[in-house]
Amino acid sequence: MQRRKKVPEATSQLKIFHVYTFELLLQESTNHCRVRSACKLDSHSTLLTMLQKIILSLLLATWFSVDCNPGPIDDILIDRYFVPKRCVREVKSGDFVRYHYNGTFTDGKRFDSSYERGTAFFGQVGQRWQIAGVDKGILGMCINERRKITVPPHLAHGSKGAGDTVPPDTTLVFDLVLLDIFNRADQVQTKVISTPKDCRRSVMRTDFVRFHFNGTLLDGTVFDSSYKRSQTQDSVVGEGLLIKGLDEGLLGMCVGEIRHFIIPPFLAFGEQGYGTGIPPHASVEYHILLEDLHNPKDDIIVETLKLPEPCARKSVAGDFIRYHYNASFLNGIMFDSSYQQNQTYNTYIGMGYMIAGIDKGLQGVCAGEWRRIILPPHLAYGQQGAGKDIPGSAVLVFDIHVIDFHNIKDPVQVDVLHRSEACNESSEVNDFIQYHYNCSLLDGTLLFSSHDYETPQNVLLGGDKIIDGLDEALRNMCVGERRTVIVPPHLGHGEKGAGIVPGSAVLRFELELLSLQKGVPEGYLFIWLQDSPVQPFEALDINKDHQVPLDEFSQFIKQQVSEGKGRLKPVRDPDSVIRDMFKNQDRNADGLITADELKLKVDEDSEKTRHEEL
Repeated sequence: MQRRKKVPEATSQLKIFHVYTFELLLQESTNHCRVRSACKLDSHSTLLTMLQKIILSLLLATWFSVDCNPGPIDDILIDRYFVPKRCVREVKSGDFVRYHYNGTFTDGKRFDSSYERGTAFFGQVGQRWQIAGVDKGILGMCINERRKITVPPHLAHGSKGAGDTVPPDTTLVFDLVLLDIFNRADQVQTKVISTPKDCRRSVMRTDFVRFHFNGTLLDGTVFDSSYKRSQTQDSVVGEGLLIKGLDEGLLGMCVGEIRHFIIPPFLAFGEQGYGTGIPPHASVEYHILLEDLHNPKDDIIVETLKLPEPCARKSVAGDFIRYHYNASFLNGIMFDSSYQQNQTYNTYIGMGYMIAGIDKGLQGVCAGEWRRIILPPHLAYGQQGAGKDIPGSAVLVFDIHVIDFHNIKDPVQVDVLHRSEACNESSEVNDFIQYHYNCSLLDGTLLFSSHDYETPQNVLLGGDKIIDGLDEALRNMCVGERRTVIVPPHLGHGEKGAGIVPGSAVLRFELELLSLQKGVPEGYLFIWLQDSPVQPFEALDINKDHQVPLDEFSQFIKQQVSEGKGRLKPVRDPDSVIRDMFKNQDRNADGLITADELKLKVDEDSEKTRHEEL
């Protein structure tokens, strides 16, 4: 609390006494001359004595005045009954101020109040916008400070008063709180609260920005908040769509940066104010968090985070792709993820099935690549956004892991790792083989392995027992050969997948051929490896009794196989195969084959082939 010193009452009375004494001396001198009509100028003694008295009196008055050094008797009194702890700026002459006040007489009776009018006082200090006592008493005030200023009449409305409201020669008391202060020389005051470490781009003119803010007046009164609306403020910078102070203050900001602005009225909402929250001539404070920015001229930004080697093929328009992704905004807040759904996103690229930025950004990728794609809104979900999760005009960031891709035209890809130079015989359709395999996705996820079982995998090639791509990949292999094979889904398990195999999955096989039994053509049970007998029935009729029972037939066939002259169909039990062959020739089912029953299959089918079957 601070008060002006009062003038000592004794000193004031002393000064009045001297003035009174001087007036008496002058009167005595005048009366003396009037009474003594004969008074002449040469009456030196009497006049000198009077003048000496007058001069002495004046000297005494002057001496007493200097010695006591009293202050002015009519100065203002200031009671600073609330001073805020933080005072960034004090009122000085020339500043513009806004304040609320109650005006009372010394007896406490109110004669005026800005509160009752609902409008704070606004004026410039030192330019006679207010009575002299308040103009003087407001100097040095801080925002939110409260003062009681007692103003004597001559620094208020003087001897004339103010109409019917303030009588003449009245001391006034003003109880006021300072709301705002600014100067025409002020600029936007900017304080950077925090800024991200990685700032690759900052706001420039014509950029479109989205930001959250809290807006207050200088006294702390909140007038708006984007947080309360749960919606960012969106605008173009430098095009006059924002107040001048924000147009200036947002320049150079990075996404994720927080700034605090103090903006004077002439760079804010000016003389008109805005709505009911921002009065005229109000300075405003903004606490701003920049969420994202882009320019309408922006293209997608592609960053390769991890590139597998080798990359045999890159994706092109028309490919079907499977990928995992995390989708977020520029501030890092995630709004979607395929990992959370535990399922890849599968689609065609370059055919308009996805938002334009992703459709473009996924072309030219390698299987297994990690890629970041940053999409401006016009290549994402635009001004409308998408649902409740993606606001309008949002820049999106997709961190993508490409699992695989394929084209309906893709063949099986075979990479031979090892093949013996001494290979004289390789696998083909109808051969019976044994092999080891590991089956995985292109991202390395192991699905199946023959090593998990007691015996290797075996199959009759071309028998429609395994997926087409694997059946094809196992052909033309030598025993001991190792291969790596890529099988596209249309030659694998297709769009639906199978068991733990995802739909539309490209599969990777590691193969090793362990054994090979050559087979016979489709529909055959036995083939000659050398020329067949000229007289087949005579060769079968070992005892020459003109009939061939099953045991005689079986003895002959087994002898041909053991001598390498013929081959039975693999996979099945040889005796079972031979019985089927016998039944095919025993046409009357009497348990015997006669010469007229025996016919070559080639004759039956009317097909020309170098193989003949019994």
